[in-house]
Amino acid sequence: MPVRQLPETIVNRIAAGEVVERPASVVKELVENAIDAGASRIDIFTDGGGRRRIGITDDGSGMTRADLALSVDRHATSKLDDEDLLQIKTLGFRGEALPSIGSVARLSITTRHAGEPHAWTMGVEGGDKSAIQPAALSQGTRVEVSDLFYATPARLKFLKTDRTEAEAIREVVRRLAMARPDVAFSLAGEERAPVTWAAALPGAAGRLTRLGDILGADFRACAIEVRAEREGVVVEGFAAAPSLTRANALGQYLFVNGRPVRDKLIIGAVRAAYSDYLPRDRHPVVALFVTLDSREVDANVHPAKTEVRFRNAGLVRALIVHALKEGLAREGQRTAANAGGATISAFRPAFTPRANWDWRASPSYPVGGAAAYQVATGFAERTQAGFDVGAPSADVRPQEASADLLDRPLGAARTQIHETYIVSQTRDGLIVVDQHAAHERIVYEKLKASLAQNGVQRQILLIPEIVELDEATVEQLTSRADELAKFGLVVESFGPGAVAVRETPSLLGKINAAALLRDLAEHMAEWDEALPLERRLMHVAATMACHGSVRAGRILKPEEMNALLREMEATPNSGQCNHGRPTYVELTLADIEKLFGRR
Repeated sequence: MPVRQLPETIVNRIAAGEVVERPASVVKELVENAIDAGASRIDIFTDGGGRRRIGITDDGSGMTRADLALSVDRHATSKLDDEDLLQIKTLGFRGEALPSIGSVARLSITTRHAGEPHAWTMGVEGGDKSAIQPAALSQGTRVEVSDLFYATPARLKFLKTDRTEAEAIREVVRRLAMARPDVAFSLAGEERAPVTWAAALPGAAGRLTRLGDILGADFRACAIEVRAEREGVVVEGFAAAPSLTRANALGQYLFVNGRPVRDKLIIGAVRAAYSDYLPRDRHPVVALFVTLDSREVDANVHPAKTEVRFRNAGLVRALIVHALKEGLAREGQRTAANAGGATISAFRPAFTPRANWDWRASPSYPVGGAAAYQVATGFAERTQAGFDVGAPSADVRPQEASADLLDRPLGAARTQIHETYIVSQTRDGLIVVDQHAAHERIVYEKLKASLAQNGVQRQILLIPEIVELDEATVEQLTSRADELAKFGLVVESFGPGAVAVRETPSLLGKINAAALLRDLAEHMAEWDEALPLERRLMHVAATMACHGSVRAGRILKPEEMNALLREMEATPNSGQCNHGRPTYVELTLADIEKLFGRR
């Protein structure tokens, strides 16, 4: 077959296949054009999931008659000052959006420039342009797209339901609204109730307001501001406290020079920064904004401009990890469980009425019937016994010596209940501490500090402990013996199905070596060689900390309880254990008064 030049209509449809994948792609391109035009308000309307109609109206600078005529030609753009593709300072620059949309749909553009006496309008249907005519419009540009893909019916088969396509449009608008909090957005259509995001004030406060409007009040309540800068690269934004997580990474939003992008490098960096805080199957919620010289990032990687490539990817990744870790360490004692709402609801009594229930059949109904409640003067012993609910595990009576502890962040220990939870009192509330989770974090941070300074101190066992395991587990442990030795755990093979433990970390005290080695082997089975050595060592430290901490069920003395609270206050990241669970919950006096209807 000889080589031939393709007709312009076919060329436009091929280009449309790269740029216009679905209705959400059309909305993205048109809203980005509105932002580049300096709009302060953008209104979006869709019908039929964007398949039947898409309308975008903005109050930007608009176009002159001559610009409108060129705007629907391929590779015509106002986004480039010269031919330097390394200096991209706008969201769009290819000049393919409008002609690509017009080649597969019915496109109508009405626009008015400040220097024009009135507005102008023109249409494009399947690539055929109509004449430009005068129109009425006060300011900006209005673009309407109808019958999407009518010129390429095969593409319609790949679209999903109207609801699914409408949700994809909503996600695109959400991302663009997060990127530009200074611009007001409205989104309406028959598939959803109208949503409006008002323009926010400049700065971090305005950005958090917009993020809270989109990501929800839970994110706003536990958002931690993060910022780091190095070599002209700035990373800033907000990250949720470790207790607010999701089952996937869809809650992680990245913006590079104001452009919403998806990047596996950034997802990996976020995962690494949260590795000490979250369970393996949970993902954090973050919104990060990376700003750098446009020459240091390539925005021309993907036709839809959803991916970027950094010149110095290592620097960007390291800066994101540093910013997140610094912010999380600074707010280490904050947890979503301490916000009050979820905690209060858990305390509220749940009353379920039961039909035909006789209170006299209750186990608490006294022997002798109602007459047993009739007592003479004072409390009879029989009646007083009804108030005896058993003694707590430990009891710390309020004393003068502990009065100053009430001003400490975690207060003064008052009691231990169920041999697991410490109840402490502060000036304006109470705190319930999970003693195992709290001590687990303390031991973990001490192990990390010891490793970073002089190495973990070991204690030599007088008689080595022999642990019987299957051969595969023995091989896994002995192959990682050098890494385990860095944490003071010295093991060696003791035959085909056993391991000899000769030294253990002194910080852990007496431990169950068999249980520890089995847990370590389970974690090692999930590693691969791509996992950095530092991360593998932290997994070992986390497992050791779990086995070397105060176990649930151990009765603590008053002095031990207060000492644990003071160590928590001095330990970084003590708001969560190594597995991402909160170490304590807090109820303020106001929260308690709400429970009892006092306010």
